[in-house]
Amino acid sequence: MTTKPKHRPTLNDVAKQVGVTKMTVSRYLRDPSSVAESTREKIALVVEELGYVASRAPDILSNRNSKAIGILLPSLSNQVFASLLQGIESVTKKEGYQTLITHYGYSAEEEEEKIASLLSYHVDGLILTESIHSERSYKMINAAAIPVVETIDLPEHPIDMAVGLDHQQAAFDLVSKMIEYGRCNIVYFAARLDRRTQLRCDGYIQAMEVKGLTPRIVSTEEHSSFTQGRELMRQALAQHPELDAVFCTNDDLAIGAMMHCQEHNVAIPSQVAIAGYNALDIGKAISPTLASVNTPREEIGAAAATLLLKKLAGKKVANPIQDIGYSLYLGDSLGKPKVESK
Repeated sequence: MTTKPKHRPTLNDVAKQVGVTKMTVSRYLRDPSSVAESTREKIALVVEELGYVASRAPDILSNRNSKAIGILLPSLSNQVFASLLQGIESVTKKEGYQTLITHYGYSAEEEEEKIASLLSYHVDGLILTESIHSERSYKMINAAAIPVVETIDLPEHPIDMAVGLDHQQAAFDLVSKMIEYGRCNIVYFAARLDRRTQLRCDGYIQAMEVKGLTPRIVSTEEHSSFTQGRELMRQALAQHPELDAVFCTNDDLAIGAMMHCQEHNVAIPSQVAIAGYNALDIGKAISPTLASVNTPREEIGAAAATLLLKKLAGKKVANPIQDIGYSLYLGDSLGKPKVESK
């Protein structure tokens, strides 16, 4: 009968239980066919009963290859990054790579600490979700000399490779469509003024000014949520009673804004048109369906992982900067297009 140790099982524990040397167990773990069948069966049984998990540290230290990719996400609750991760792992899993995922809460200082932590595990590459980093982060990444892909955005000066989309142009296109639908008093809702929020704001302002309209912005430093969307809608209606549309930096704010309108008998879209960003599934399930920018997050994740693994394999990367693009989902929350009088 196998005796379970009171500590985490080690290679030595397995060897003692089986009655062989540590070298034999080590050979079995690397290549089961390298030991006799009877011994192989005994080792497999003890490994299973002890719950032994082999340490990868020796391989990492000797080969400088961890078969692990470090992924930094600003939020673990945001569906945008869950979709991105699904895309990444759809590629890495098939190639035998593990993903080490860490969360930094949209803080550049926290991102810096998490980059240092991931590099201490000798990850083979990094996938980032920001395009602006601290000076120390840049130094650590450059010193590590590993492949890096920045995602979601398209930075002007990428560290290595980048996969994303043009957020400013996407916002411009959607706001232009709202204006085309006859909306003139459009307010922008912003939360947590990060780079992506700013790019979308720039696109909104550009679209408004091209048509000679006045931009109006209502913002919060809090993280995006339905609750914040409701509060921003309350503020906007009080500050700008003339508003006839709202463009939100993401769908969470947009849905919260819709909730406030529905609770206070503000008709959507006849009184107020509402649009979001990211085209989450919930926006297509509510009524009226939410107009939004469809961002291909899984495709971005898969493309980023493909670039990274290609570079790790020593292959030439012909297109290190990839603009995946976007599309507009108009839903029902904008109403009908304005009919030009003849």
